[in-house]
Amino acid sequence: MTIGIEMGRTAAGEPALLDLEELLSTRLLVQGNSGSGKSHLLRRLLEQSAAWVQQVVIDPEGDFVTLAERHGHLVIDVADHSEGALQRTADLVRRHRVSVVLNLESVEVDEQMRSAAAFLNGLFDADRDAWAPVMVVVDEAQLFAPAAASEVSDEARRLSLGAMTNLMCRGRKRGLAGVIATQRLAKLAKNVAAEASNFMMGRTFLDIDMARAADLLGMERRQAEMFRDLPRGNFVALGPALARRPLPLRIGVVETATRSAGPKLVPPPDLATMEEARELIRNAPEPEASLPARQRRPPRAPAPDILQQLAQYVPLAPAETRAEVTPPSPEEAAERERQLAAILRQIMADPEAPFRPAAVLYQDFIVRCRIQELGASPIDLPGFRRMLANALAGIGDAAAEGPEWPRAVERAEALPEDAQGVYLLLARAALACEACPSDATIARAYGSRSLGRARRVLTWLEERGAIVLRAERAGRRSVALVGLGWETAPGEPDGALELPAA
Repeated sequence: MTIGIEMGRTAAGEPALLDLEELLSTRLLVQGNSGSGKSHLLRRLLEQSAAWVQQVVIDPEGDFVTLAERHGHLVIDVADHSEGALQRTADLVRRHRVSVVLNLESVEVDEQMRSAAAFLNGLFDADRDAWAPVMVVVDEAQLFAPAAASEVSDEARRLSLGAMTNLMCRGRKRGLAGVIATQRLAKLAKNVAAEASNFMMGRTFLDIDMARAADLLGMERRQAEMFRDLPRGNFVALGPALARRPLPLRIGVVETATRSAGPKLVPPPDLATMEEARELIRNAPEPEASLPARQRRPPRAPAPDILQQLAQYVPLAPAETRAEVTPPSPEEAAERERQLAAILRQIMADPEAPFRPAAVLYQDFIVRCRIQELGASPIDLPGFRRMLANALAGIGDAAAEGPEWPRAVERAEALPEDAQGVYLLLARAALACEACPSDATIARAYGSRSLGRARRVLTWLEERGAIVLRAERAGRRSVALVGLGWETAPGEPDGALELPAA
């Protein structure tokens, strides 16, 4: 059975229908400048399809929380949840098929990206039994899949972009249908935008965005000027779920309203009321001294991570049997280190492990340690990150126990956590006089598949004064580590991926 959603009316006055089943298979991209009616379009789509498909809305401005009153969406405020809790909540959302709105308005942009990434990863990683169709609507998608670096941290950008890429590139087989809206196509990552097969283009003014919109719709460049003249709420649609040729349409009315203030004029008060207000302002008390001190609310503590609490829980022994804990002997400590290293090797045996967040790998690590009866919390998260960096760099026992290696570790600790693995990889190769690692190997140590990102992190390390890059013959390169006096042999940047020895 084909479900047709009426999005509005065409220029000829006929209903503009959207094939919902086809949309779930082919995804949708909506583009338009601020005020063009993107949120109105998304609201119309959500309201018309609420009875037919489960919905998840990533809402950075809190505009869609009003869907809860009429259509029963569950509103999740990210300020009340940790990243681990959001990931587990997303798994429950898929299992029980509950439509939700993830409200991100109460946190900063960096935290918005981390929270959205955790929730999207939870949807993506759900068990196969829970792979029912879900329409995932992401408003202001350029925030979560930016085309270039911005003021947010590199880690937050990497997590968010990876989650959005999974949604648009690999989500279809898992039942996830991405519907993304952006103000500017030029600000949206191309690999995310390229996976959509349906497009709805609204009012656009910049030449680069008009040209790209025309290319996506298969229109000639000289026709791109039409996007400047589109009224608010009018779009040009194209795609297998909409129309085989560019179709101008006007979006219909919606049942729910946004909470944001609209651009409607509000007249000033009458003269009498205005005069009272002026007098009140003139006779305002002296600043600072006469005003009572504002009571600042203490910052809200982050929600506890349930898995972390369970991992750290140790039942207390009765008072009469409780005794002082004796430190382990050197032999016991060495055996414990070997067991922890073996567990980490088991985790890293998964080819996808280097590309997962360290916090997710840490939870898996803690569970495996409990299974092996190594204690509730054998190592904290910073210690695990150091172990993970060594594993990604392929640091063996012989190199780690050598007299020179602590100097490299000391210099690596002065770098950000996501760059330490790359620095240690280069240090290991230089200490052993091996060839400079390839871009693919460096990208894996950085937790990415992007060769361009591997080259950028090398450039960043050189700008930071940690390494010196040297161009060799035939396009090869070598790396010298500043302060250590170590240097790699020339290597091929385009060489194959070299996995660390098990």
